[in-house]
Amino acid sequence: MLIGEYIHTIDEKNRVSMPVKFRKELGKKIIITPGLGSCLFIFTNKEWDKVSKKLSDSDSDLSFLKADQRNFNRYMFGRATEVEIDSIGRILVPEYLKERIGLKNSAAIIGVKDRVEVWSEVKWSEQKEIVEKQAEQLAEKLGSEGK
Repeated sequence: MLIGEYIHTIDEKNRVSMPVKFRKELGKKIIITPGLGSCLFIFTNKEWDKVSKKLSDSDSDLSFLKADQRNFNRYMFGRATEVEIDSIGRILVPEYLKERIGLKNSAAIIGVKDRVEVWSEVKWSEQKEIVEKQAEQLAEKLGSEGK
């Protein structure tokens, strides 16, 4: 399970180190894609296969007929890329993804169970503050949905 919060610098070649605790679980090749909100998602190939199946609407081989699904799939798949984790644990963040989330000198790397999220350190700080203020209400809401 991928958990924890880490702040790492981004070097002049757009590389950022993956936390040591994540490297074994992630493997040598990962998928990086635009996330929701102001972050990027990183998936293992195994998790990406699961996400791909869910996004392709396993109930129908004609999921491309649904406009919302087509558009979301374009968003997720069209800008996704496979990257390798180098021998010292760094990944190269493509410039277009770096620009999308305003990544500059440092990145917040967050383990979220089955994926990693990459945030600009500033945006992550803002997001944490928002969620921390709502944590009790969110827990209450999520707890009542299962009833």
